[in-house]
Amino acid sequence: MSATTQPRTKAELALIERGQTAVATDAQRRALDVLASEGLPSRRVEAWHYTDLRVLLGRQAEAVRDGAEPTFLTPFLPHSVVVELGTAGAGNDPAPVVSVETGAQPAAFDEVVNHLDRSVDTVRLVNTAMGAKGSRIRVSKSEGAQSVTELRAQPGAGGSHSFSIVEVGPGARATLVERAPSGASGDLSSAVHHLDIGDGADALWIVVQEKGSAETHLGQLNVRLGADAKLRLFVLNAGGAVVRQEVHAVTVGEGADIQIRGVNLLEAGQHIDVTTTLNHNVAHTTSTEIFRNVVFGGHGVFQGMIRVAKGAQKTDARLACNTLLLSDEGDFSAKPELEIFADDVQCGHGATAGEINADHLFYLMSRGIPEAPARALLVKAFVDEVVEDLEDEALVEALEARIDDWLARDR
Repeated sequence: MSATTQPRTKAELALIERGQTAVATDAQRRALDVLASEGLPSRRVEAWHYTDLRVLLGRQAEAVRDGAEPTFLTPFLPHSVVVELGTAGAGNDPAPVVSVETGAQPAAFDEVVNHLDRSVDTVRLVNTAMGAKGSRIRVSKSEGAQSVTELRAQPGAGGSHSFSIVEVGPGARATLVERAPSGASGDLSSAVHHLDIGDGADALWIVVQEKGSAETHLGQLNVRLGADAKLRLFVLNAGGAVVRQEVHAVTVGEGADIQIRGVNLLEAGQHIDVTTTLNHNVAHTTSTEIFRNVVFGGHGVFQGMIRVAKGAQKTDARLACNTLLLSDEGDFSAKPELEIFADDVQCGHGATAGEINADHLFYLMSRGIPEAPARALLVKAFVDEVVEDLEDEALVEALEARIDDWLARDR
């Protein structure tokens, strides 16, 4: 890593100062030193071209803190096992299907294994520099009901920072819900998770991000799939002023399958960036990725990369990003990409953006439905289509309830 001569912005200096208030580990101290020398990415870094953290965090640094306490929520599902990451008292599932250990060490921020074209991984760097606390979670093979584990970060002054190492054992099934609830105005939070899905295992991971209108959140999910392993991922972004959610998955065993669905809900004053890389490294693997975006205002970003390695023959990978623009005050940047080095594959990608279909709206209104409710029905149908792909009735109902609440806001 070479030091840069570019002067640090007020936002970068404030971030470094925040981390220095309580340095607990050598890794945190080293991360703060690297943050001081490398800084945050700007538009010149291709992977961050649409999300200039130097500028965006500068705006957030000027946000007026409201002094509100972090929100403590009831479990996302009534039967969830709640794990407070990094908490010494984190308990075990009485099944016992899920075991929790504290004291896990985060992956090194200078081990760049994904798409990032800097010498450091920015999200991991900030997570470590802010003193993230984490846990190691193991899900064993269960003959009974599928376990539901809810992951929460410990609230702290100025935001929360957490990480986890989650191992889903061979043949096991697990549902994990990662929650990022609202905190205080001006807070910065980060969450880095590493999910290892064993041979023949099935993992369903739900990300529910509901930060406040003046908060910043940086999230990253790194996934490794063994032979015949399956990842089902759903991402809901329904809050936050500045949000970057990364998903990086790699197949290491034949027969692995990745299914990703996501909904981004944007209104005025928001910047939401979802960046994904799906790396097909072995033959006979599949993936499907679909994101639906509803834009009432603000700026949305989707960067989706599918990489197929030279030996990954018979790969079948699809990616789609569909955006509904409901206001002239909002915009969305989509960048789907393919890098294919094998010659026997089926891959496709695409992106669409547009307004509500006038014919559909006319059809509903011609049957007596007023324009406003008709528009609401079409928007709801647009996003519910991908939610219902989950097929789990309880999860679908919980997610649709949050989406309905967001859509019902006055704008």
